[in-house]
Amino acid sequence: MAALDTTRATTGSFGLVGRIGATFASVVNTVAEWNDARVTRNTLSGLTDRELEDIGLCRGDIDVVVEGRR
Repeated sequence: MAALDTTRATTGSFGLVGRIGATFASVVNTVAEWNDARVTRNTLSGLTDRELEDIGLCRGDIDVVVEGRR
């Protein structure tokens, strides 16, 4: 039977390895956010004016929605 020690808050959060890991996680998060915005913008841009009106938007609102200001 194996026993796991779960008393540490995080492993590798200090020193060089932790900073490298945090930088890598930040880069991955930035790329994921960029891709989500790209997909959202392309999807909304592909809708007709009537479809946008049905969800309460107009063409000018697309960038506002993608940037999360609304």
